[in-house]
Amino acid sequence: MSEIKYIAIDGVIGAGKTSLAQKLSEKLGANLILEQFEENPFLAKFYDDRKRFAFQTQMFFLINRYKQQLQLNQQELFSSYIVSDYIFEKDRIFAYLNLSGEEIKLYESLFPLLERDIPNPDLVIFLQSSIDRLLENVKVRGRSIEKNLTRAYLSELSEAYNNFFFKYSSTPLLIVNTSEIDFVNREEDFDELYSQIFREDRGFIEYFNPEVKL
Repeated sequence: MSEIKYIAIDGVIGAGKTSLAQKLSEKLGANLILEQFEENPFLAKFYDDRKRFAFQTQMFFLINRYKQQLQLNQQELFSSYIVSDYIFEKDRIFAYLNLSGEEIKLYESLFPLLERDIPNPDLVIFLQSSIDRLLENVKVRGRSIEKNLTRAYLSELSEAYNNFFFKYSSTPLLIVNTSEIDFVNREEDFDELYSQIFREDRGFIEYFNPEVKL
């Protein structure tokens, strides 16, 4: 396994992507890349009416993620490590979940042109979690923009993520079951996960299913 310098974390809303990215970045002294969801003016409207605002929301995210990811090549010159709380390819998960047939055609005419300019991470971490845990995490953080998120949408999104990463082969991948661990508030959970990330004998695709601590 080659040296890990660029780590990207992904997962369903509420899985802990940003929290893990921040903790890893702090420990590694890494350059931190966070998705700028709060800048999307359509997102709150999308959660109220998915069908009506899906295309505007999707295209804003696509262009914004593209601009942000393009900066990585320059930032690598100034930082030993890079940690991001999303991968560019995940844009397609939301596109196929929310866009209509004609919208998908337009989206697919643009996405490949942008994707070819994006650098690949050295490791992608996919955080899996139960729907109950996702709902609990969303409730605890209390973002007003997410107040209308439903269990049905999170379930649909979770299934889409699982299908995407089941077929994923672009980079080394670590799949982590986070349903029963708390890497934000329990340092021993974070340390255990950290050791898995940098394990020297880790294969191209690995599953980490931590034991429940009583």
